[in-house]
Amino acid sequence: MISSLARLTVRAWAATLLAACALLPLVESTVWILQAALLLGVQAGVGAAARRVPLARPLTVAAQVVVTLMLLTLLFAREHAVAGLIPGPDALRFFGQLLEQGGQDVNRYAIPAPLSDGIRLMLIGGVLVIGLLVDVLAVTFRSAAPAGLPLLALYSVAAGLTDNGIEWLWFLLAAAGYLMLLLAEGRDRLSQWGRVFAGQPRGRSRETPGGPAPARFGHRIGAVALGIALVVPLALPAMDGGLLDPNGRGVGVGAGVGGGGTISAVNPLVSLRDSLNNDDDRAVFSVRTEMENTSDLYLRIVSLDDFDGTTWKPSKRAITQVPEGFPAPPGLGSDVEFSEVGTSVSVAKWYGQTWLPMPYPPSRVSVQGDWRYEPVGMTLVGDHGQNTRGLTYEVRSLDVRPTAEQLAAAPEPPAGLLREYTDLPDSLPSVVAETARDVTDGAKSDYDRAVMLQDWFTLSGDFQYDTEVEVGSGSQAIARFLQDKRGFCVHYSFAMASMARSLGIPARIAVGFAPGTPQADGTVSVAMRDAHAWPELYFEGVGWTRFEPTPTRGSTPDYTVQDVEDNGPADPARPSQAAPTDPSAQPSRSTDCRADGSDPGSCESESPQTALPTDGDGPKWHVVLLWALAGLLVLALPLSPLLWRTRMRAVRLGGHGRAEEDIAPRVLAAWEELTDTAWDHGIVPDESLTPRGAADRIVRTGGLEGDAAASVRRLAGAVEQVLYAPRPRPVAGLAEDVRRAGAALRDSASRAGRVRAVLVPRSAVRVVWAVSDRWMSLRDRVIALRPDWHLPTRQRG
Repeated sequence: MISSLARLTVRAWAATLLAACALLPLVESTVWILQAALLLGVQAGVGAAARRVPLARPLTVAAQVVVTLMLLTLLFAREHAVAGLIPGPDALRFFGQLLEQGGQDVNRYAIPAPLSDGIRLMLIGGVLVIGLLVDVLAVTFRSAAPAGLPLLALYSVAAGLTDNGIEWLWFLLAAAGYLMLLLAEGRDRLSQWGRVFAGQPRGRSRETPGGPAPARFGHRIGAVALGIALVVPLALPAMDGGLLDPNGRGVGVGAGVGGGGTISAVNPLVSLRDSLNNDDDRAVFSVRTEMENTSDLYLRIVSLDDFDGTTWKPSKRAITQVPEGFPAPPGLGSDVEFSEVGTSVSVAKWYGQTWLPMPYPPSRVSVQGDWRYEPVGMTLVGDHGQNTRGLTYEVRSLDVRPTAEQLAAAPEPPAGLLREYTDLPDSLPSVVAETARDVTDGAKSDYDRAVMLQDWFTLSGDFQYDTEVEVGSGSQAIARFLQDKRGFCVHYSFAMASMARSLGIPARIAVGFAPGTPQADGTVSVAMRDAHAWPELYFEGVGWTRFEPTPTRGSTPDYTVQDVEDNGPADPARPSQAAPTDPSAQPSRSTDCRADGSDPGSCESESPQTALPTDGDGPKWHVVLLWALAGLLVLALPLSPLLWRTRMRAVRLGGHGRAEEDIAPRVLAAWEELTDTAWDHGIVPDESLTPRGAADRIVRTGGLEGDAAASVRRLAGAVEQVLYAPRPRPVAGLAEDVRRAGAALRDSASRAGRVRAVLVPRSAVRVVWAVSDRWMSLRDRVIALRPDWHLPTRQRG
C-alpha cells in the first residue's frame, strides 16, 4: 500500500509538471519551471509523509498548504518574513504587491513576456495550486480521474493563449501525464472506486462480459477528459491585452532570426494605461532638440492604421533590424522644404514603454538595447522585453515644412495606398460620412476638406474638451461623440480620421506625446498629461501630415492656418501655434486645459476608461455570451449537488398525483427523500433492513425524539403498506413528515455537518449511479443489436 501511494504521488507530480510545460511559451526564460518542479516535489513529499503517519485527510491537505505558503515565502518574500520563512503581514502585503505588478506586466507585455518577479510568482504559484489539487484528488482521495480537471485547466489556459504552432506538443505532454496518472491508480483501486460509488447491486448484476467494467469506465473518463482538452482551447473567448493576447495589445514581436519576424498590436494606449491614469503629472521625458519651433515637437510612438469600425489598431507588420540610416518617408517630394534636426531624449526610470518615442519622420536613431524597426510606420519596437526605462537616445529626424499651396495641389495618392488607408467597415454609422460631407461642403481639394474638418472640431463646431465624458463604446461611439460634442484627444482623432477616410483622404492615427513645456535650461519637459493622439493624413508629394483637431491641446500646424501673420488677436479656442520666444526661468508648471483657465481640473490625465473603445464594442456580443456561460458553468459546477438535491426534493414531495394508482409512487418517493436526507447527514442507507428497521436506525442514529421520531415511523408504516398490503391506504401528511424529520436531523448535526449536507450532499452520488445505469442499458441494447461486437471478449462456459 505504501509503495502504491508513493508511486501515485510521483506520477501526480510528473503529470502536473508535464501539463505546466504548456506555460513555457508564455515567457522568455524557462528557469521558473525548474523552481516550480523543486517546490512541487517538496509539496508532494509533505503529502506523502503526512499520509504515511497517517494524518486525517483534511490535516494532510492543511499541512501541504502551509508548507506551500512557506516555500513561496522563502523564494519570493524572504526579507519580509518572520525568520525568513514564516509569512507575516508584511510578507502577505508584499505578495499582494508582487501579484499587482504581475498583473500590470501581463497587460503590458506580449508573448513571450520577460520573466519579472510578478509573472514568476503567478506562474510558480499557479502550478503549485494545480499540483496541490491534483495530489489531493489523485492521491489523498484516491480519485485519479477527477484530477484531470485541474490539469485540463492548466493546459487549456496555456493553449488558449499561445499561437506558436506547436500546441500539439503541449497537448501530448499533458495527455501523457494524465494517462500515466490514470494507469498508476491501478485496476484494483479503480474497481474499489467503482463499487464505493455504485453501492450494492440495484436490481441486477453490474458485471458485464468482456473484462472489468470499472477499468473500462476509467479509460472512458480519460478519453472524455482528453477530448475536452482538445475542444476547450478552441472555445475560449479571445483574451486581449499584453501577455493575455497572443497578438499583443501593447506590442507583440514574433520570433525571428537576425531581427526578422512580425509585429502585431492593438491600441497602444492600453499599454500606457498605468502611466496615463495617475493623479500626479510626473515628467516622462527630458528632451533637448535643434528644432526651432518646439511647439511642433511631437514624440510619436506608433501609428494606428487598421480600423474595424470600433477601434483603431496597428496592422500586423514585418520587422527588421534597425538600419544605419532610415529611408526617405513615403510620399515626400523634393520640392518640399525640410531640414534634418537632432533630438536627444532622456526617459524617466519608471517609464517602461515598449515603443520608442521619436519625432516623425526619423532618419537615424542611436539607441542602446534590443530594438527592431517597422518600416511602414517608421517606428522602433523593443524585442525580448526591451523597453525605454531610464534610456537616453539620439534621434535625427526631418522637420518637414510644406506650404498650404503644396498640400492643396497634391496629386492623387497611389491606388494601393489609397485603397488601404481609406478602407472603412460597413458597421460605421452613415452619419459619420454624412457629417463629413456637410462640414466640407464647398471645398475644392482634399487639403481644404482636411482643414475644414480640423477647424470644425477646434473652432466652429462647439466641441468641448472634457476628460470626464462618458461616450460609451461600439460602432455607434463616433456617432454619439459627433452628437454630444464632448471628449478628448482619442475621440477627436478617431472621429477626424474616420471622416477623412469617408471623404477619400488616406488617414491613420498617431499615438504619442504632444509638445511639452520649455525649461530654463533649454530642455523641454514632457509629462504624462502630454500623452496624446492625433490624426495623420496623406498627401502625395508631402507624405503623412499631422493635423490637430483636439481643442486646447497640442499646436495647430502652420500649414493649416490661412494668413498666419494677419490672424489678428489669437483665438483662445485654438491650440498654441508657436513656442514662447523667451522660456521662463521658473520651474515648469502645467497650463490649464480650458482656454480661460477657470477649470484647472480639466487638465486631469486622459484615462483610457473614458476613451473611445480600445477593444471594439467592449467585448463582442458572442465573447460576452461565452464568458457569461463560462462564468455560469464555473458557478454551477460546485453548486450542482445542491441544485440537484433541491430539485429532487421538490419532485419527490410534490410531483405525484392524488389518485389511487399514485399512492405507491408518492409513498416510495417520500421514503427515498427521507433516506437520502438521513444519508446527507451521515446515516448511510442499509438495503438489507426492512422499512421498520431502517426507520428505527434513523431515529436511533439521528437522535430523533417526539414528533420527528413518530414521523419517521409513520412513513415506514406507509412504505410497508405499499410493499405488502393488497390495497394500500392513502396516508396524508407524508411531505410534512419528511420535512419534520429532516429539520430534526439538521438540528442534531454539527455546523460542519449541516453545511456539508447542503453543499456536498452524499446522496448526490445517485447521479453517478443513474448515468452508469443508463450507460449500461444503452450498452446492453447495442450488444443485443450487434452481439458479434463482444464475442471475442465474452467468457463462455
